[in-house]
Amino acid sequence: MKRSLVVLIAAVLALSGFGSPTAASAEASSDSPVLSRIGSSDTLRVGMSGNQPPLNFNAKDGSMMGLEVDLARAIASSMGAKLTIVQKPFGELIGALQKGEVDLVMSGMTITAERNLKVAFVGPYFLSGKSILTRSSTLAQAKETGELDRANLKLAALEGSTSQKFVETLMPKASLVTTKNYDDAVKLLLDDEVQALVADREIVELTRFRHPQEDLATLKRPLTIEPIGIAVPPGDALLLNFLENTLGALEASEVLGALRSRWLQQGDWVQQLP
Repeated sequence: MKRSLVVLIAAVLALSGFGSPTAASAEASSDSPVLSRIGSSDTLRVGMSGNQPPLNFNAKDGSMMGLEVDLARAIASSMGAKLTIVQKPFGELIGALQKGEVDLVMSGMTITAERNLKVAFVGPYFLSGKSILTRSSTLAQAKETGELDRANLKLAALEGSTSQKFVETLMPKASLVTTKNYDDAVKLLLDDEVQALVADREIVELTRFRHPQEDLATLKRPLTIEPIGIAVPPGDALLLNFLENTLGALEASEVLGALRSRWLQQGDWVQQLP
């Protein structure tokens, strides 16, 4: 399946006219500093947290895998560039983009107005939503945030994420514990130090799948709808335009649909998890 996807991606990009000539022409453009740098170095640097399966994660063999990893490879290929994944904690990714340490961020990042004041976005390339993971069958029956806004409820969320903002804004009565990564948040839940983990639906479903012996439960439907996109440095309209065209070609050719199916609906990749 994976090999056929790679072949399909390469064919689509070739037919779309993407490739090294585009990157080379950008090299001469002072109006596109990031795209010019990518063209001159032949390297695309993409920031990811590395611990957000099925979007991005470190496999057993140490390699990076996931939907966003495959998508980043496709984008790098369209530029005629090599892909370098820069792994940082989620909360540090936008700062790294602003400092020029990475060219793009692809790490399950929800497109929000607050973030859009700092960076530009391309996408979305899929839709997610907020959910919870809990041992409580009662909490798992919640249909709206008001049912989780309790003074005696302790929740965990990823630091710097929209899940943190979600809890702080809509569940102010609950106590919130933030963590640097999802593994620490899951440990808090399994150790009964929090009653629920608030995270994107995909993270919640996968964590439940990985811990079948823990009798974990989740919501039947997510509490929100969240567009996940590529964070791009502001002030580089040509890079933004290039990415919009590339993403559009991958969507129209159903390559993006195939990636979403492989990583969000099929489970053959789970055996690659540590």
